[in-house]
Amino acid sequence: MNIGEAAAASGVSAKMIRYYEDIGLVAPAGRTESNYRSYGEDEVHRLRFVRRARLLGFSLEETDQLLKLWADRSRESADVKKVALAHIADMEEKIAAMQDMVATLKRLADCCHGDDRPNCPILNDLSGGKPAGEPPQPKRRRPQKPA
Repeated sequence: MNIGEAAAASGVSAKMIRYYEDIGLVAPAGRTESNYRSYGEDEVHRLRFVRRARLLGFSLEETDQLLKLWADRSRESADVKKVALAHIADMEEKIAAMQDMVATLKRLADCCHGDDRPNCPILNDLSGGKPAGEPPQPKRRRPQKPA
């Protein structure tokens, strides 16, 4: 099948197939006499694997590692699990960071009156001003020296 048919069968766009070939994630397709790429079921299966891994958020490097493990029939499932667990930890860290961003933005939006005045706690926070909703810091008194 040609690249368009392989793209339709795998769910990976022709542009991404070319990119994956260029970076060595998948082997370059064989060529016909007229120099068109030619794909078989094995290549399409590999492209489906890549698509699924990418949909699950694996990086290109992790996807390459998983492809190598998939091809290695003497692999240990513990090696695959290690990659998956590391990816889960990375995703959980990103989720926590995004939840913090959402909480901050909600707090800023709640502090903004959203009226016709120019004062905006959101812009103030982005510009490095005092974050909205934070109480003023008490002034510190210097300890007095004993007399």
